[in-house]
Amino acid sequence: MSDPYSVLGVTPTASDDEIKKAYRELARKYHPDNYHDNPLSDLAQDKMKQVNEAYDEINRMRDSKNSYRPGSSGYSGASTASVEGAKVRSAINSGDLQYAESLLNSFSAQNAEWYFLSGSLYYRKGWLDEARSHFQTAVNMEPGNSEYRQALNFMNRGGNVNRQYGYGGLSNQNCDACDICAAMMCCNMCCRCA
Repeated sequence: MSDPYSVLGVTPTASDDEIKKAYRELARKYHPDNYHDNPLSDLAQDKMKQVNEAYDEINRMRDSKNSYRPGSSGYSGASTASVEGAKVRSAINSGDLQYAESLLNSFSAQNAEWYFLSGSLYYRKGWLDEARSHFQTAVNMEPGNSEYRQALNFMNRGGNVNRQYGYGGLSNQNCDACDICAAMMCCNMCCRCA
């Protein structure tokens, strides 16, 4: 893989928030739903795969540098959770829901991120009541997190279960966990314009 920082268009000195922002912008730009029935679909999928791999690699590198605390016998819960979360997101993005679920089961704590990711997994499985419940718990635990709140608002507006790809044995190859985030961002933009 080429330099993951250059793939995301950031420097190695970028903050975690800057990296996350760059990742989200690229995910919005190259998301497969934006290229449906478009001759650039394959190119966008390849680029999205590179972006996901770069983001995962940066998280792995930063975790290996920052998660060990001298004098302790292991990793800190806070930094491990974000790396665990990145792995779950990656598994959901690749359509490996069973692996995502096993990763969630290995989380050290059921924090707000865990509930949000579980909600995302349930959404992908088509279990909308469970998804809504987990998003609600994530919002209750971290009311200031806009990502969690947007997911809950999306579900409260009915979600979008009539998708071209997704659940029940249909092809998952063009569908990823960014779908819900992209839909929420579109809703958010529409609300700002109205």
